[in-house]
Amino acid sequence: MTTTGRRALLTAGVSAAAAAALAGCTGSEDPGPRKPSAAEVEAERVARAEAALRLRSVTASRTLLERYDAALAAHPALAPRLIPLRRSVAAHAAALGEGGTTVRPATAPPTAPATASASVSASASARPAPAPVPVAPDPRAALKELAAAERTASDAHTAALVTAPPEYARLLASVAAASAAHAFLLTEGARA
Repeated sequence: MTTTGRRALLTAGVSAAAAAALAGCTGSEDPGPRKPSAAEVEAERVARAEAALRLRSVTASRTLLERYDAALAAHPALAPRLIPLRRSVAAHAAALGEGGTTVRPATAPPTAPATASASVSASASARPAPAPVPVAPDPRAALKELAAAERTASDAHTAALVTAPPEYARLLASVAAASAAHAFLLTEGARA
């Protein structure tokens, strides 16, 4: 057999294999849905658990953010003290929601910057308005309520550390520590 003959044979074999592969892809025989492997099932379970964890964490931070907004609306004189802490809580909520997880956007706060995206405001307006957050009429009591809410958020983030993946656990630990510091600043820090 000559070299040309071998090339022709190889070319014909490759063409036949390609035709057979295409026929298998477009054939009328449907083997049915492919059963996922154990690794795929486990990866999906882990992804769902992480998404649920992120949603709980973001919800805790957004609930805290709503409490700050309510306190600011009820006691505008506390703004110089509360606005820096509120900004920090807003940044925590944003950071906790990052990572490709589908998390519903927070409701637009009354002091939201004008640069908020249209998609956030559109989806926020599509949902029913949240119930108003009760705020103590006394500013000192309102600060104590915010401190208690910060401690609750800190505890929730700390409890979530057990099941969080390593990188997210580091973020949760940082946010939990910041919430504990906020609680101190809202109560004991004011006395200093």
